[in-house]
Amino acid sequence: MSDIHLTLQITALVVLLVLSGCFSMSETVMMAANRYRLRSLAAQGNHGANLALDLLARTDRLLGVILLFNNLVNTAAATLVSVITLELFGDERWALGVATLLVTFAILVFSEITPKVIGANHADRLAPIVAYPLSALLRTFYFAVWFVNLFSRGLLGLLGLKSGEDTSSALSVEELRAMVIESGQYIPHKHRSILMNLFDLESITVEDVMTPRGAIEAIDLSDPEDEIRHQIATSFHTRLAVFDGDREHVIGVLHQRRLLSDTLEQPFGIARLRDLLARPYFVPADTALYSQLQFFQENQQRMAFVVDEYGELLGLITLEDIIEELIGKFTTSTPDAGERIAWNDEGNVLVDGSANLRELNRKLELELPTNGPKTLNGLILEHLQEIPETGVSMKIADTPIEVVQTQDRMVRTARLFRPVSRSGAQ
Repeated sequence: MSDIHLTLQITALVVLLVLSGCFSMSETVMMAANRYRLRSLAAQGNHGANLALDLLARTDRLLGVILLFNNLVNTAAATLVSVITLELFGDERWALGVATLLVTFAILVFSEITPKVIGANHADRLAPIVAYPLSALLRTFYFAVWFVNLFSRGLLGLLGLKSGEDTSSALSVEELRAMVIESGQYIPHKHRSILMNLFDLESITVEDVMTPRGAIEAIDLSDPEDEIRHQIATSFHTRLAVFDGDREHVIGVLHQRRLLSDTLEQPFGIARLRDLLARPYFVPADTALYSQLQFFQENQQRMAFVVDEYGELLGLITLEDIIEELIGKFTTSTPDAGERIAWNDEGNVLVDGSANLRELNRKLELELPTNGPKTLNGLILEHLQEIPETGVSMKIADTPIEVVQTQDRMVRTARLFRPVSRSGAQ
């Protein structure tokens, strides 16, 4: 009869250790669960995810019910070990000391560390499952949990801390960026690239992606009519900037479709061309790209002229430029759209001086500074503090650069060499 009684006690001890492990694992599971993934599951109709979110909304009650039962079970286990020890060895202090060490070891290994490691590794999968028993226990023993939390809230109040409602803040842009980067196989590479570009729209200005003033295809009304007619006929753009002798001053925008419709009814002429011009739309150079996208939508525009603080024309920005900044190049309507900047077999590339630095960094995987000049020519002039001669070489951001051609006080062509660190990694 004594053996049966001892067997029952040992069995009860094992059950208590298992229960303690379950509560310990539940605590880790609920605290480590991804709340955004739980919200996604809840939106799909997962009842367990809904229960988990309800529990996490009041962490004081959640921790109250878990720790209440976890401590009760651990205390009962320690008491039961003492009873078993007294029955086996009597009132021997050494036996009680050994039993205390053994039960501490058992609780640490089997009821704390191991269950918590399992819970941390499978938190998102287990959270909707453990939410069922925890919710049932909280409803059944709500008064006991409330009574314990009453003293806990009082102590937190003395410390000047708040408890109760979940006060976890929303994700910041940098946290979202980190989540996208670490998404791995869950988000395709192209989609990750678009999301990363979307995050950058607030920090990129229209000056970073605009077409420089010298590269704008425009009509000068002071030119002979035959030249203007030929330029319009061979243009690859549906909208053209229009000047009148002074290329620093835009007088309007010509919509080619509107011109075509009008020409079918009336003969072509400079005076008629002036009547067809739309009013130009100007934006400051430091306008954030995301804000400009909104401005285009609000003003129902697709093209804007970029000006500096003095009103001087700097370049041209279009809706397509912003879209391409998000998803990459997608049009082949212009002759140079098919040009591909890439390293040759010798590890160098010939680049136009007007090339955009951000585009060079993206295509050639470089780290040229973009917080100053926006073009390669501007970067070289700023670095040298003078207009270089042909053949001058330098190194900027670990990238060797050789000036191949200079003309009209600017670098027309330069040769970039692959940085040594990158060439060695190939």
